[in-house]
Amino acid sequence: MDVAVARGFQILAHAGSSPFPGRISHKTAFGATKTNWLVEIGSSSHHLRVVVRAQNRPTWLPGLDPPPYLDGTLAGDFGFDPLGLGEDPESLKWYVQAELVHARFAMAGVAGILATDLLRITGISNLPVWYEAGATKFDFASTRTLVIIQLLLMGFVETKRYMDFRNPGSQAKEGSFFGLEAALEGIEPGYPGGPLLNPLGLAKDIKNAQEWKLKEIKNG
Repeated sequence: MDVAVARGFQILAHAGSSPFPGRISHKTAFGATKTNWLVEIGSSSHHLRVVVRAQNRPTWLPGLDPPPYLDGTLAGDFGFDPLGLGEDPESLKWYVQAELVHARFAMAGVAGILATDLLRITGISNLPVWYEAGATKFDFASTRTLVIIQLLLMGFVETKRYMDFRNPGSQAKEGSFFGLEAALEGIEPGYPGGPLLNPLGLAKDIKNAQEWKLKEIKNG
């Protein structure tokens, strides 16, 4: 029990009074609920108010007290960090971006597996099984050519992403992306947005898109 609460009820016991609690709850980002218990004791000569704050927050382990730096404001934050990797604020920012990118690659990989298997099973295309695709040699380009092209393209994209992480908004400046900056409309690091990467406009107001952020992390 909280120290303030214990002292409050000790005073009540000595005074021979009974508390009359009232509860005020409100939702925070990503489903966390904060509850304030208000206890008031009144008499002709004394008046005492005790406020008890309890946070009913979903965690990866029921009853777990999450570390203070995981306060429920991040997408998918359920207090899981047994090694304390996120204690440093700068490291935590990078881990958030790394988790986001890994989740997106995982979803893209599953979509690619399902799409190619569907084309192969229906006979539309003679594509290899996904776990054998890496050993397949294609007629239109050699393996070395494909590796070099992938390194160049992925290196360019990842470099741009890292630069935007280090200096948010820098990659949306005019002339920084072949005149396509307006089509990307950088919202915040990790969420470039725009008609190219957010064609349905599901998260134009990224500050209030907690539900979409949470769904993306869970699906990833």
